[in-house]
Amino acid sequence: MKIAVNRFTPRAMTRCLSMAAMLAVAATCVPFAANAQDKGAGTGTGTGKQPVLVDAIVAVVNTDVITLKELNDRMALIEQRMKRQNMQMPPREVLQKQLLERMIVTRAQMQLARESGIRIDDIMLDRAVARIAEQNQLSVQSFRDQLEREGLSFARFREEIREEITLQRLREREVDNKLQIADSEVDNYLAAASGKPEASQQELNIAQILVRVPENASPQQIADRRKRAETAIAQLKSGTDFAKVAASFSDAGDALTGGDLGWRSVSRLPQLFVDAVEKLGEGEVAPLVRSANGFHVLKLNGRRAAGATKAGVGTMVQQTRARHILIKVNQIVSPAEARRKLAELKERLDNKAAKFEDLARLYSNDGSANKGGDLGWIYPGDTVPEFERAMNSLRPGQISEPIESPFGYHLIEVLERKTEEVSRERQRLMARQALRDQKLEEAYEDWLRQLRDRAYVEYRLDEFSSRTQ
Repeated sequence: MKIAVNRFTPRAMTRCLSMAAMLAVAATCVPFAANAQDKGAGTGTGTGKQPVLVDAIVAVVNTDVITLKELNDRMALIEQRMKRQNMQMPPREVLQKQLLERMIVTRAQMQLARESGIRIDDIMLDRAVARIAEQNQLSVQSFRDQLEREGLSFARFREEIREEITLQRLREREVDNKLQIADSEVDNYLAAASGKPEASQQELNIAQILVRVPENASPQQIADRRKRAETAIAQLKSGTDFAKVAASFSDAGDALTGGDLGWRSVSRLPQLFVDAVEKLGEGEVAPLVRSANGFHVLKLNGRRAAGATKAGVGTMVQQTRARHILIKVNQIVSPAEARRKLAELKERLDNKAAKFEDLARLYSNDGSANKGGDLGWIYPGDTVPEFERAMNSLRPGQISEPIESPFGYHLIEVLERKTEEVSRERQRLMARQALRDQKLEEAYEDWLRQLRDRAYVEYRLDEFSSRTQ
């Protein structure tokens, strides 16, 4: 699937703008070196001393540059995270080149986001940071203190979160919202699912290494990328840790976190992946897989049966009737206040001092408030994962603790459950969603590849690699 990127910068113009950006960086670096020389000359101790490198350009990306300081700062952060997670690290020069390529792709995305008018303001950023602190059961100030004790700058952390949110918004705009599933694809999916009903009852835990192949690659480029992927497989077969090999070879966004895709039902994995690991035992690596985006090295970490509420498209499905009270987080209501309020409401419910439907009408910020919070019968996949996980863990008549979702904080009560045959219309809806889940990652990787291929990039890392060891 090809997704067009509505952005074209003539190389001649790009080179001129890039030169302007480089001159701007150079202008900030030269005074430091000159001052160092002047001070040495003034004291009579500067004779024969070389200027000290303060900063340098390691890559040019369209109209922007990546500096040596930016690369080294990010390297220090990645190394610290990998050590904290007990991940084996590749040689520093390998990790450095992998990280620089990631920074180039990220920089190209951030440029497109700016051109598209995507902005994350401080209010939105403050809310995101507050949610992260709340998830760690800390106030924002305590969370900040903890980061700084670990040697992490709170200001830098905030900007990383701003960048992550920006990239997610860009992905939604450029990929998620443009992905279309044809009716014929739904028909084929349902026909295949009816032939293998047991397949949809499985979940797989797969880790991957993606060696991306450029668009319109030459035969030599394809051969080189294949050789790189085969080298990765050879290292894995020799016993090298998968996370270390992923950090050294993978072009996927999860490369520096081990390449783990987590548990997914087979109906929500690319069929190429499912077929490749079908006959593997746990811990085994599949033969090399070729897709439109490049070469995939896949390892099966685990296989398990899916619960009834997690099954793929089938004729029977378990439904849950539930109700909830939602309190949204905003400028006035902090995450801590939302949790505290719901905890108070739950205490009243536990003590039989109020009825759930009455409290929902009074306090819930959801459209279901006027119905006492009643959401009706819910199918698997109807709600966000955080809500569904909490709901599935409850018995009928049981009320949850306050739980967080992208919409705010909820109290959930399960009223009843039933298992019944799914209507044909519902089966098609579930099949369409499963196909979207299968294709989204592939579409995103394809979009990234096109964006990277169209970017003007100059590498200058080799000029300074000896100074970064």
